[in-house]
Amino acid sequence: KFPGFNFNKTEFSMKTFYVNVRYLIVPVMTVLTIYGLFLGGIYAWTGVFLFGLNIILDTATKNIHLRADFDENGNSFGIKTFQYIVMYLMLPIFIVLQCALAWNLYQFTTSSTVAVETLIGAILSTGLWAGLGIIYGHELSHNKREGFSVSRAIMALSGASHFTYAHVYQHHLELGHQNDPATAPRGRNVYWHTWLSHFGQSKFSFDLEKQKLERHNKSFFSLDNKWILGYLYSLPSIVLFVWSGGIIGIVALVVVWSISNFLLEALNFMGHYGLIREAGKPVEHKHSWDNDNLFTSWFFIEIGRQGDHHVRGETYFWELDEVGAPNYEIGYFTLFLLTLIPPVFRKYTQKYLDEWDRNQASEAEKQIAKDYYEDTKHLSNNIFVV
Repeated sequence: KFPGFNFNKTEFSMKTFYVNVRYLIVPVMTVLTIYGLFLGGIYAWTGVFLFGLNIILDTATKNIHLRADFDENGNSFGIKTFQYIVMYLMLPIFIVLQCALAWNLYQFTTSSTVAVETLIGAILSTGLWAGLGIIYGHELSHNKREGFSVSRAIMALSGASHFTYAHVYQHHLELGHQNDPATAPRGRNVYWHTWLSHFGQSKFSFDLEKQKLERHNKSFFSLDNKWILGYLYSLPSIVLFVWSGGIIGIVALVVVWSISNFLLEALNFMGHYGLIREAGKPVEHKHSWDNDNLFTSWFFIEIGRQGDHHVRGETYFWELDEVGAPNYEIGYFTLFLLTLIPPVFRKYTQKYLDEWDRNQASEAEKQIAKDYYEDTKHLSNNIFVV
């Protein structure tokens, strides 16, 4: 018998292996995407193909829900050291992903050995999988030591290093309130939300550093300004793409950053759309949408367990569990498709918002929802609702 358990060592080892390996979907698929970029031709579209495949897998597993895995003594089967090594390794993997695209750009602009359709596939593949860096940037942002810096470096690859500070020091504190740019109010669409949330979080980081430097009697234009440093972390990407493709390289980087930031903000959008928290009241499980079907859970390293995460922000992702938070009942990939068509998304989610209002909202939260509706109902059919 294995010490402390009622089953043998082989069974324990297999359970530990299963719990930890199941979260390797993104690393494996990112490496396959990189390999496709270097192969070129139709293989440059590997990342796009895999993204489409994931939509199918997510839809097929929407009714499969699993709890977090613990032994009979309450100990998690997750191995912290292994999971953190994987997350740290994702930084060089995402760097190689950008280098692979840069290689395609260089071949396209210097020798014309890369066809236009190959380059388009490479750009789209890179944008989609660079955007998935959010799940590692997010998880590491809650590690206040070395993980925080790695989080900023990962997010800098998409020009969004401000996210790390804003996520921890704004979003987690202001969740569900109008002061949180990452929380989308009812009626807003994902396109407008991407713009407002991205720049709202950047402004928060800007103000945070400005106030800090003023307290220490330092100039805003200082190397102690982490808002400026965060964007300087993105300079290597800019230099790489200018060198490899000139104007075309700049366009490619803008597309990659646009796609990756859109995916980042889409996750924020889906995790908190329409939910309301009265100012000054504690964050509860009901203030976030859970998304816990099998494929979403494994692919997004449990980022969909928002209800538990926002109450226990320092908890490792593999220990987050079902807590009875509101749930849209479909995975992130499937839900993402709905967000792309705002009227369809609003129609699908309305019944869940109505249920939340009836069964979980406080009287104050109901009043906030009512007041907001009265202020914006004239915009309800406009896809550009703010």
